[in-house]
Amino acid sequence: MAISRGQMKKQITTSKKKKPRGMKSGGLWENIHAKRKRMKAGSGERMRKPGSKGAPTKANLRDARKTSAKKV
Repeated sequence: MAISRGQMKKQITTSKKKKPRGMKSGGLWENIHAKRKRMKAGSGERMRKPGSKGAPTKANLRDARKTSAKKV
């Protein structure tokens, strides 16, 4: 029985292991550096103002600093 390309693609993407919900790749600082790099390349994105919805809080930055120190 032959499988079409679309079915094969679907099987491959669904068979890949997904990270648990709370596990994001990289972390806060990696995401910030990636966004700065995209902005420098001319993506037109902007950093959020401190205190705005979705912007990292001081506690988020403090926790990210703690975890980055553990990696080193």
